Amino acid sequence: MTGDQSQDRQGLRWELSSFFPVFDGPQMRAFKERLGSDLAGLQGLTARADPLAADSLAMWERIILKLEDLEARLGHLNAYVECLAAADAGNEAYQREEAGLRLLRAELDKAEIDLLQTFKEAPEADFAALLDRKALRGAAHPLRRLRLRAQHTMPREQEKLAAELAVDGLHAWGRLYNTQSGKLEFEMNWPDGRSERLPISRWRALMSHPDRRVGRAAFEGGNRTWAALADPCAAALNAIAGNRLTLQRHRGLDHYLDTALYQAQVSRETLEAMYQAIHANITVPRRIFQAKARAMGREGIWWFEREAPLPLSAAGELGWGDGSRLVAQSFRRAYPALADYYAMALDKRWIESENRGGKRPGAFCTGSEVTGEQRVYMTFAGALRDASTLAHEVGHAWHGWLMRDLRPFARSYPMTLAETASVFAEQLFAEGAIADPAISEGNKLLMLDGALGDAGIMLLDITARYEFERAFHDERRHGEVGVSRLQELMVQAQRQVWGEALLPDGEDPWFWASKLHFYITDLSFYNFPYTFGFLLAMALVRLFREGGQEFLPQYEEFLRKTGSGSAEEVVEAALGEDIRRSEFWAAGIHALEQPLGKYEELLAAQGAFGSSPAGEP
Repeated sequence: MTGDQSQDRQGLRWELSSFFPVFDGPQMRAFKERLGSDLAGLQGLTARADPLAADSLAMWERIILKLEDLEARLGHLNAYVECLAAADAGNEAYQREEAGLRLLRAELDKAEIDLLQTFKEAPEADFAALLDRKALRGAAHPLRRLRLRAQHTMPREQEKLAAELAVDGLHAWGRLYNTQSGKLEFEMNWPDGRSERLPISRWRALMSHPDRRVGRAAFEGGNRTWAALADPCAAALNAIAGNRLTLQRHRGLDHYLDTALYQAQVSRETLEAMYQAIHANITVPRRIFQAKARAMGREGIWWFEREAPLPLSAAGELGWGDGSRLVAQSFRRAYPALADYYAMALDKRWIESENRGGKRPGAFCTGSEVTGEQRVYMTFAGALRDASTLAHEVGHAWHGWLMRDLRPFARSYPMTLAETASVFAEQLFAEGAIADPAISEGNKLLMLDGALGDAGIMLLDITARYEFERAFHDERRHGEVGVSRLQELMVQAQRQVWGEALLPDGEDPWFWASKLHFYITDLSFYNFPYTFGFLLAMALVRLFREGGQEFLPQYEEFLRKTGSGSAEEVVEAALGEDIRRSEFWAAGIHALEQPLGKYEELLAAQGAFGSSPAGEP
């Protein structure tokens, strides 16, 4: 079934049988048994291996190749179970399997710990000789990163104990949050007097409803649910941060950002340059929401409105078929190869978009390094933003697909570079829809509203999350942070970043509880890479505008290199830019001024919406 043929308003259910024919069937059990056996074999091999030296290079090459293979196979299994658990959050068998995979991950981590200790102690000449071996070509960057990480490790047995404890400690808190949030329902009091219980997966879309009365009702109903879960959420957030801070201290790391910077593959200098540019040019993204507010007869917006479209009559619900076609047509016009990939993903049902209860909130892309396939997860609830989210996640999938012929080590890239492909695809979607002559002027205004709204969220919403996380970690170093203080820190961060673009009472004090990203345990400071990727993608979009489709091979080569260097190195090689300069980031922000001027012009021509029933809660 192609995207054009799909008229199902509820969206697609994905096909996962290429991972395993059936969950917990004979093929899956055999795969796990072999994986467990090979893990034990690797542990034995690393435990008895001699230190890295000229006469042990062959042995350590063998260990690294086995580790790479096991990482890929465990990732294949983990992606499959992640897909199942996200689409059916209440399934206890999937939850048990997720916990079991954490045990396997811990066993692999223990084997990697032996490698780290060896790398930590190895003379530079012997390490360089290892990297020069033919079988390890293309793996130099990830192996150098392991050597860098090795400089901040505890003694071997302490690291192994930490890996085991993380299964029932750090990661258990994340699993608890995922399980509880996936089961949540909230009371929706509709403007017409109806009241019903709805799954939390519908909350975000309803807050983004063009009728602000619907948005406010959803916001208030959802936050009542999150308030009831405040103590467990606070306990989870404190435990996750406390675990990280304790380990960082014992590993000799000076600052809580050190782990996040290592994972993001950026320097502190680069991150500070980006935020220096954002705060120095904060009026640009604020103008986006102030323009929207003025069109509705107000001075600012409420937090829940930040993703809501303008209250135009054209802003009705968008069915899956229409939304999918809009994405496909935008891709086709600008980037035919991406459009072909999207058509294939639809035909093969690699996308889960159905709007139903029992799904975890959010959206993601995951994939297998065994099959090279990607999977896109989201809930298409009928908002224009859902089509933008779809384009975003398909951009991720395209990135993974382009790298499928590289060795597994070279396919591992940081979020800072991962978000470039997704934001690039979003920009193509927005610009393609705005340029489409078949789309009405009202819907073009909506598309511009959506594209600029996304930009504003990247620069304001995500920055507020970053400022909250920093303030929270500063206080968490001295003890647990209670519910009321978490609310205060969140409101302060939102007010500091959004300024007058938010109404005086427009903050969301419960956002620390409702935002899944704060509870992801595999990555520290999960949020700032989105802003990083957005502004980097804007640089790529600028080059695409200048070079047209002739730029696309260079773009694809950039994506293929993202696992082969730091963010600074990859950008320098592909774009010739120094991202440690705040001017680089400021240029991306100022690129918004042209569409923002057009947006303000169109709004002025449209007139005020304040008198519309859809315009006020």
